[in-house]
Amino acid sequence: MTRTRSPRSRSKRRPRGMHPLLGWAVKLGLVGLVLFAGFAVYLDAIVQEKFSGKRWTVPAKVYARPLELFVGQKLAKDDLLKEMDALGYRRENKVDGPGGVAVSGNNISLHSRGFQFYESTEQAQQVNVRFSGGYVASLTQADGKDLAVARLEPMLIGGLYPAHQEDRVLIKLDQVPAYLVETLVAVEDREFFNHHGVSPKSIARAVWVNATAGQLRQGGSTLTQQLVKNFYLTNERSLTRKVTEAMMAVLLELHYDKREILQAYLNEVFLGQDGQRAVHGFGLASQYFFSQPLSELKLDQVALLVGMVKGPTYYNPRRNPERALARRNLILDLLAEQGVVSPEEVATAKARPLGVTQRGSMANGSFPAFLDLVKRQLRQDYRDEDLTEEGLRIFTSFDPILQLKAEDALAETFKKQAGRKGSDQVEAGMVVTNPETGEIQALIGSRQPRFAGFNRALDAVRPIGSLVKPAIYLTALERPSQYTLTSRVQDEPFSVKGQDGQVWKPQNYDRKAHGSIYLYQGLANSYNLSTAKLGLELGVPNVLKTLERLGVSRQWPAYPSMLLGAGSLTPMEVTGMYQTLASGGFNTPLRGIRSVLTAEGEPLKRYPYQIQQRFDAGAIYLLQNAMQRTMREGTGRAVYSQLPSSLTLAGKTGTSNDSRDSWFAGFSQDLLAVVWMGRDDNGPTPFTGATGALQAWTGFMRRADPLPLDMPMPDNVVLAWVDAATGQGSAENCPGAVQMPYIRGSEPAPGPGCGIQAPVDSVMDWVKGWLE
Repeated sequence: MTRTRSPRSRSKRRPRGMHPLLGWAVKLGLVGLVLFAGFAVYLDAIVQEKFSGKRWTVPAKVYARPLELFVGQKLAKDDLLKEMDALGYRRENKVDGPGGVAVSGNNISLHSRGFQFYESTEQAQQVNVRFSGGYVASLTQADGKDLAVARLEPMLIGGLYPAHQEDRVLIKLDQVPAYLVETLVAVEDREFFNHHGVSPKSIARAVWVNATAGQLRQGGSTLTQQLVKNFYLTNERSLTRKVTEAMMAVLLELHYDKREILQAYLNEVFLGQDGQRAVHGFGLASQYFFSQPLSELKLDQVALLVGMVKGPTYYNPRRNPERALARRNLILDLLAEQGVVSPEEVATAKARPLGVTQRGSMANGSFPAFLDLVKRQLRQDYRDEDLTEEGLRIFTSFDPILQLKAEDALAETFKKQAGRKGSDQVEAGMVVTNPETGEIQALIGSRQPRFAGFNRALDAVRPIGSLVKPAIYLTALERPSQYTLTSRVQDEPFSVKGQDGQVWKPQNYDRKAHGSIYLYQGLANSYNLSTAKLGLELGVPNVLKTLERLGVSRQWPAYPSMLLGAGSLTPMEVTGMYQTLASGGFNTPLRGIRSVLTAEGEPLKRYPYQIQQRFDAGAIYLLQNAMQRTMREGTGRAVYSQLPSSLTLAGKTGTSNDSRDSWFAGFSQDLLAVVWMGRDDNGPTPFTGATGALQAWTGFMRRADPLPLDMPMPDNVVLAWVDAATGQGSAENCPGAVQMPYIRGSEPAPGPGCGIQAPVDSVMDWVKGWLE
């Protein structure tokens, strides 16, 4: 008899058959848990390592010179206002806190922001400045007490960026303006202070909003998740990346408090693109869009920046102002709904314009030629990674006001010459320094100075033409027993046969010979014949030694053609040479950097003023006298059609063969400027030194309004009365008698009295009037 199994017995045996599956499930679960734990430990290590270490590579920041105010300072009111506009100062009826400025007639009231300099910290303070005739007439504090000096914060003119081109201005929570944190939390993560990295409530709300709208309209990410995505992960859209993001957000909140996470978010969030430079953080975004420190932003500006977090490109206020305005106003309405601000405050904020600054302003750091110079000088002392990652603060001698005036002068010159054949192919370079310190104050590397590229001021090596001539005359004047300003030299044709059999036969620009002339006339009128003959008498090697003492380091062959400027220099090298002439014979290495601070504000390095006397002051005094006559009666006389005759200047024109290079180098008491104009392909230009570079130099000096040259007479120089026609000693009261400077002992013997005088030439007519 066959026995059948009851249903009950079968049901009892079934669980025994499932035991292996359950066991495998438990084992797999345990393995998964171990893997999950291991993955969590791995993520935790990543989170802590980067967040506890150096979170960001911060580029070095380069600053212009700080503008110092003091009574008696030569400064135009409009120039001060222009710089304050560039620094982002707000025009107000009454100054209300740091960054405010009020103008009333010749009076300016401002509240400086304060700044940490190399040697000390300048405190924020209210300053009242009164102007009179282009000078600072008085400087007082808010309480009316006199102020000796006030220093504005320097303008940020650029940075040295790492390869990834990220930039940011690091801020702390105590530096943020009112409403920024409240606005950010209200818009991006209402539960920020309550969740632990992930907000189920926010996720549920986002799912509901997106489901009812039928499209993706809201995300559920917390601020912590957004920080993790930007700081650690990529923008990949996948479930794996989202889970990783959530885990890292929880881990981040386990180790760090809300304030630290919030501060990191404020510094990390991406808020725009400036060419190749990525704008990260609210600190830099405030500077980039408003040219103001973050701490000074108003409610409407805060709302605009917070609104841009959702889409920095889509809501870019410069490219899409209507869209950005609508987004800003939506944020303001949300703040009113949540009770963060009152409806009245929102109405006031919504009535304000976007207020973003225009691109290309002084505050945008668009001075590539000068920044190129700074990089080159810094690389002598620092590694590239120090400059692009450590947040160094570089303080320079750059003067933004002088830079703009130089740019305007150059643009005006090109505009006047427009239409002349070949003028559109002419390029330019310009260097402006302080003759006393050797500090570079402005630098132009191209006729389009705001575009980076070939830096002609530093790299265009071109024949200097007649700019070499002062070195020849200085060599002569250092021999007072043989040469004085009134020594006779012959401006007559001659030729020299070289060792290679070639004959060198110079000629004057006007193709004429001028006979017997005074030594100084050869320089003033830039005569080639008399200058070359003088140089050969002195010896070409001796002239080259003088050039070396002036600061020229290039090695030139001792050919006669060097005497007329066949040797080539860059505009920067020419400036170094003329710096020695302008500073009374003291060689001062040109420098653009003053000091360097670490990111924490600790002093790192100073670049002190260096000076070395290379020439006798008396010989330099006589040379400057001759170079002043170049401006009064010689090749530079066109300057006084635009500048006042009372302004004493010294300078020299330079033109290379076939007018391929147009040069001018000249100086006042407080400014030295060198201008070069020419073609990159070395083709001929429609300019000479006087019709090209001199025009740009004159336009700059007209705008800069320099101090007249006033070199004290050295102890070894005396004045003597001479006959203007013969150069012989004369009595003071004789007709045609003029007073000339001489090295003591080289002056002509006093004249016996007044006899019959030869006609006084036009040159000495001017000399007499000038000395009187």
